[in-house]
Amino acid sequence: MPAARGVKRSASKASTSAAATEPKNKKKRGVIQLEIPSAPKRRGCVYTCGQGDVGQLGLGEDVMETTKFKQVTKLPNKIVEVIAGGMHTLALDSDGKVWSWGCNDEGALGRATSGDTEEGTPGQVSLPSPAVALSAGDSHSAALLSDGQVWAWGSFRDSHGSMGLVVQGREGKPCREPVPLPLPPAAALASGGDHLVVLDLSGNVYTMGCGEQGQLGRLTQRSASRGSRQGFGALLVPAKVTVKGGGVGVSAVWAGSHATFAVSGGKVLAWGLNNYGQLGITGEKRKTALFAPTECDALPADEWKCFSAGQHHTIALNAEGKVYAIGRCEYGRLGLGDRVGDAETPEIVPKLQNKKCVSISTGTSNSFAVTDTGEVYGWGMGSEGQLGTGKSNDENAPCPAVLAAVSGRVPIRVAAGGQHTVLLAEDPNAPKDPSPEPKKQKEDDKIEEEEEKEEKVETKKPRPNKRQKKQEQDEEISSTSSAQPSTDEPEEKKTKASKTKTKKASKVNGDKKKETAMEVDETDSAKPEDKPENKEDKPTETQPDKPEPEQKSESENMDTSSQDTTDSEKPEDKDVEMKPEVNGMEQDSKPEKPDSKETKPEAIPSETVTA
Repeated sequence: MPAARGVKRSASKASTSAAATEPKNKKKRGVIQLEIPSAPKRRGCVYTCGQGDVGQLGLGEDVMETTKFKQVTKLPNKIVEVIAGGMHTLALDSDGKVWSWGCNDEGALGRATSGDTEEGTPGQVSLPSPAVALSAGDSHSAALLSDGQVWAWGSFRDSHGSMGLVVQGREGKPCREPVPLPLPPAAALASGGDHLVVLDLSGNVYTMGCGEQGQLGRLTQRSASRGSRQGFGALLVPAKVTVKGGGVGVSAVWAGSHATFAVSGGKVLAWGLNNYGQLGITGEKRKTALFAPTECDALPADEWKCFSAGQHHTIALNAEGKVYAIGRCEYGRLGLGDRVGDAETPEIVPKLQNKKCVSISTGTSNSFAVTDTGEVYGWGMGSEGQLGTGKSNDENAPCPAVLAAVSGRVPIRVAAGGQHTVLLAEDPNAPKDPSPEPKKQKEDDKIEEEEEKEEKVETKKPRPNKRQKKQEQDEEISSTSSAQPSTDEPEEKKTKASKTKTKKASKVNGDKKKETAMEVDETDSAKPEDKPENKEDKPTETQPDKPEPEQKSESENMDTSSQDTTDSEKPEDKDVEMKPEVNGMEQDSKPEKPDSKETKPEAIPSETVTA
C-alpha cells in the first residue's frame, strides 16, 4: 500500500543494504577520455603540383599549372602540416601559425585579399592562440587551437548554392575571418567537401554543414535540407551525433567528400554517401545514402590508422602501413590495375603491398600514398597533372611522382585537393624542436610514487622495490539514387576535357547550383593533349557574376529530400537509367568530369523508386 501523502517513505532493509554496498562516484568502464593534441614536430618545405588557376599552388602568377612537384618558396622551411581544400591550401608552421593561399571568393583563406596576387601568395591567418591541427573542404577551413577551441571560416555549399558558415537571423552567412564555434574543447577535427566533423575530449562527435547525403549523421533525410522546418539552424549549428554501442565513445574521426568515418569500441562506423559501396557497408544499405552511424561490415577486424574518401571511393591505411581500396574503379582511382568492376570489399593495392606507407590522401577521383622511405605515389585521374608524375595521364596503378629540386628532403605527408596536390618534405638539416613535456601521470601513479619515496627515506633499504610505470598510448555529391551506377566507361570518357577550368570560370559566385555526381557520371574520353584552348567555356546554366543574395529562389524553399531512399533493386532494373527531376520535369543529364569544388550533387530525388 503506498504511503500517505506527506508521510516520508522509509527504505526497506534490502534497498538500504544494496545502496550501502554500492561504491560512490562509480565510473563507467571503458569510457574514452581524450586529450588536446600537440602539433606535429617533423617540419620541412611545401611542394605543390596540378592546376593553379586560382592561386592554389602558391608558385606565383607565372606558374598556373605543373605536372611535377615544385617548392612553394614563399613559405618558411618550418611547416609541420599541409591541407588541400577544393581550390585553396593551408599550412601550419612549428610556431602554430596558419598560412593560406588560393581561391578566396567565399572567405576560405580567412584573411582579406585585394587581388589575384595576394590570393596566390601564402599569407597568415589571424587566430587568438597557436593552432595544432587544420582541416579544409571545398570552400571552408577550420583550425583546432592549443586550448581546444575550434575556429572556422569560409562557407559550406549544398545543391542550392552557398549555405554560409554560421546562422545570422534565419539565413546562413559566410565568414571571411575566423570565428569560434560553440563547441566543448576538442581532440580532433576533419572536413569533408562541405561539412565539418569535431571530436571532443569525451569522445562525442559534432557535425555541421551540408547534410543532403547523410554526412552529418544526425538528421533524417527529410530534415537534412535547408528547406526543412528547422532550416539553417539544424545545419549550421554544431550538434552531437548519436553513436550507439555501449556508450564507449569515439576515439578517432575522418571525413570524406560526402561521408564521415569514426572508430568506436574497436569498430569502424560510417555514414553518408555509399552509392558505390565506398563506405564498406554491404547488403541492403549498399548503393544508397546512410543518415545515421552504421557499422562497416565489409571492413575486416584490423587496427586502422587512417581513412580517406574521395567522391566515390575510399582508401584505408592499417597499422602495418598497408593500403586498401574500395568503391568505384573508373580512372584507376583504386590503384588495382587493369580490372573491370568496382571493389565491393577492401582490396590491398598490389603495387604497395611490399611497402610501408605513412600517409595517404584522396582527391575526387585519384589517390596518393607516401612510404616510410619518402617515396611518393599517385594514381587515378591525372588530367590536370595533379598526380605529379610529369604527365597528364590517368594511372590505374601507383606511379612514382617527380619532385623538382628536393635537395635530399624526405617527403612525409601528402594532401589531395580538387585539382592540385600538396606535399610536405622534411628538411633533415633543420634544427629539431625541443621534445614536448611528458604527459601528466595519473593520480594513482603519483600517490604510489610518493609512498615509495617515503618508504625509501624511512627504511633506507638498500634494495627498494621499484614499480614499472605503464604508459597507455591511446590512437561524393551524389544524391542517393536507386538506379545502379553506370559502368559504361567508354561513354564516361567523352567529356574529360570539359573539366579544365580557368580562374574566372572556377570561382563561385552567388547561388550557383551544384550538379549531381551520380547524374554527372565522371565521363572522360578526350586525351590531355586534346584540351580545348578556351578554358573559360562553362555550362550555360552558370549564374551571372553579380549575385542577388536577397532574392530567394523557389528551390531554396523546397524540401527536395522528403522521400525515402530505395535500399534495393530488382536485378532486371539495373540497366534502367534514372533521370534527374528539375521542378517536376525529367531532364537528360550529360555526363561530365567531376569537380571537387564545383561539381556537387543535388538533393535526394523527390520521387521514391521501389523494387
